[in-house]
Amino acid sequence: MSEPIMLNVGGKLYTTSLSTLTSFPDSMLGAMFSGKIPIKKDSQGNCFIDRDGKIFRYILNFLRTSQLDLPEDFQEMGLLRREVDFYQIQPLIEALKEKEVELSKAEKNAILNITLSQNTQTVHFTVREAPQIYSLSSSSMEVFSAHIFSTSSLFLKLLGSKFFYCFNGKLSSVSSYLNDPNHLTLNWVATVEGLPEEEYTRQNLKRLWVVPGKKQINSFQVFVEEVLKIALSDGFCIDSAQPHTSDFLTEKVIRLIRYK
Repeated sequence: MSEPIMLNVGGKLYTTSLSTLTSFPDSMLGAMFSGKIPIKKDSQGNCFIDRDGKIFRYILNFLRTSQLDLPEDFQEMGLLRREVDFYQIQPLIEALKEKEVELSKAEKNAILNITLSQNTQTVHFTVREAPQIYSLSSSSMEVFSAHIFSTSSLFLKLLGSKFFYCFNGKLSSVSSYLNDPNHLTLNWVATVEGLPEEEYTRQNLKRLWVVPGKKQINSFQVFVEEVLKIALSDGFCIDSAQPHTSDFLTEKVIRLIRYK
């Protein structure tokens, strides 16, 4: 038996073991306590992690039991999601997604309304043809916006966890843009043929992907199909009263309802 390890997480002290902290070697904690990442110490010699100390209890209990146990009145799912993302414990990430689906299905009646808009704009960019030789080029770009409202904040978080922005060579969940629990706005562009990758970053152009499968969203048809998959699996159905059928078919408005 190894000696207990004292952790100071955001000012809150925990006692655990090395085997617990390294139970998932590919996680952030696994890397820290296997020597791959340097460990900071506080003035008392405790291992220091500058993260939320209160939420860490759920992380640590998962390491011990492989179960995500939350109180029935738990109100900090957003904070927990951010902490789970930091520690990168893959089974915990999956367990949290399942918990969110479970909580979402437990909600009562809900409305999901999505308003879509699309326009075409011209993007100008420089192409390097040879050393010291550049040419100015331009191309048409499809720009998309989706304004999403749902009375179910849990479903909106679930929806946000499925879509990712591609920017600066990285994928980031759109959940991080969910500042209002009932509203989410997505803005993205389709891939432009011939546009150098660095130009997307320079011109602040985000592309949209859906996971699993990492499928790129280059049209509203694909976006609507993916939203419907997620919503229908969560108990929503198409509202027969609104919007008008022509609006739905032309992908201007999506209105879904869920009865419990």
